[in-house]
Amino acid sequence: MSDGKGDVWVEAGFTELARSGVEGVRVEVLAKNLGVTKGGFYRRFADRAALLEAMLERWREGRAAAIAQQTSLDGQEPRERLKAMIQLYSERLNPEGMAIELAIRQWARTDDGAAAAAASVDAARLKHVAELYRATGLAAEEAEAQAFLFYCFIFGQSLLFVERGPRKRSQLVAKSAEKLLD
Repeated sequence: MSDGKGDVWVEAGFTELARSGVEGVRVEVLAKNLGVTKGGFYRRFADRAALLEAMLERWREGRAAAIAQQTSLDGQEPRERLKAMIQLYSERLNPEGMAIELAIRQWARTDDGAAAAAASVDAARLKHVAELYRATGLAAEEAEAQAFLFYCFIFGQSLLFVERGPRKRSQLVAKSAEKLLD
C-alpha cells in the first residue's frame, strides 16, 4: 500500500493497536484520533477488515525489509554484524515497536491472517540470522538452532524486568550476548 492515501489510517491503526490491541482499532476511534470524519476512511478502505489487512501487510513488509537490512554484511564480519544486531535490539528499547509486536502476536492467536503475517516475519528473521551464523562457519542445522536462540534472547530480554538497575542490566545482556557469539 504505497499510494499514500491510506497511510495516515494505517499509522493511526498501529498507534491504537499498540495502545489497546486489535479490538481498539475501530474506525470511529481512529477518525476521532485523527480529527476527521469516517467518510475519509471509507473512501480509502472498504471496511475495517481491509484496514487490518493493510496493517498486517505493512508490518510484514516492514519487518522483512528491516531484518534484511540489519543482517546485510556490508563489509562487516558475520560475528560483528550479529553483535551489532544484539546491541541494536538490547540497548535501544522501542516500547511502541514492542507493543505493536506483542499486539500482533496476541491477535495472531485468534486470526489466521495475523498468524500468517507473524509466521512470515518469524521465518524471515530466522532465515537471515541463520545465514549470518552459517557465514561464521556453522553447519546449516546448527546455524538454524543458533538463530532460534538469538531471537529467543532478543525478544525475551526485552520483556524481562531486571531488578538490578540499568547498568547491571546492560552488563547482564552483554555477558549473555557473548554466549550467542561463541
